[in-house]
Amino acid sequence: MPMLEEDDPMRRRTLLAGVGGLAGSALFGAQPAFGSADPIRSLESALLNPPIANAGAASLPELAQAVARTRSVFQQAKYADLAALIPQVLARAMATRAQSRSAEDVAVVNRHLAELYTLTTELMIKVGNDRLAWTSADRALQAADAGGDVLTQATTRRTWGIVLRRSGRAETARQLVVDAAAALQPELHRGADHLSVYGSLLETGAYTAAVDGDRDTAKTLILEAADAARHVSAGPHATAFNPTAVGLYQISIARVLGDSGAAIEHARRIDPAAIPVVERRARYYSDVARAFHQWGKPEQCYRALLAAEHASPDEVRYRKTIHRITESLIRHPNARNLPGLPAFARRTGVPI
Repeated sequence: MPMLEEDDPMRRRTLLAGVGGLAGSALFGAQPAFGSADPIRSLESALLNPPIANAGAASLPELAQAVARTRSVFQQAKYADLAALIPQVLARAMATRAQSRSAEDVAVVNRHLAELYTLTTELMIKVGNDRLAWTSADRALQAADAGGDVLTQATTRRTWGIVLRRSGRAETARQLVVDAAAALQPELHRGADHLSVYGSLLETGAYTAAVDGDRDTAKTLILEAADAARHVSAGPHATAFNPTAVGLYQISIARVLGDSGAAIEHARRIDPAAIPVVERRARYYSDVARAFHQWGKPEQCYRALLAAEHASPDEVRYRKTIHRITESLIRHPNARNLPGLPAFARRTGVPI
């Protein structure tokens, strides 16, 4: 009986050689030839089909520096640059973990991987890619648990809670972040980092409760976060959690509860010029725009969008919520009173 082509080893080698011609660079280390037109889609491809052995190992200090750089790019709200950078740093981190010789070094690398996947999740949340946010948040959890650091584990659970909330599981998300905060509470005496993560968990829990329509729990948790923020130093070593951060959440909580006026009142208590992190400043203006849009005030909404763009062009270029607001403004009867709106829409990729 003649051998079937499917069983022919020579045939299989030929097929694999053909596949290698198409995907060899991804398999054996060359940088994939992603197009630059859509860096977010390129990141998605790199995460869902990660190349094998495409980077050399780094020393632990080098890896820490690369992760810090990645965090800085996110804080600068340069989302396209971040999408291009993350796959490279992830590849170095995974190569470093594979070649680490001690359990302690492996744990350190896992903590770096947890932060990288958390940053990836936050970026995917920004651009509205909830499916990939779920994937990266799950990987962050696994890496954090393998890393064994309490604060890293708590931080990844906060991000996981955000993903759960966005998937319609608000009650589960709220319980998860509140439990994580409660577990951390006995350790708050250990310093500002513990207090920062604790407060961030409370903020997320408060917003999640608001999304779930639980006004009382939202108020209780955000007040507790505000109390914690008063104990955070305002000096050069201050953490990202502080009274201004709580104020930003108060804007969002009021808005999601339907209190547009209260959201704007919270916003007026914050000096955006005093927000040092570009991502947070851009988010401030985005939240103000969303509150004014909800309130039915197109002129004020549009001014806030322009301010968000001034803070970070990527904030308005990649966020789907901003696109939806822009589309609504274009259709608004008073659109002619919003000078430059068509040009703004073109810059942000919204069809007109």
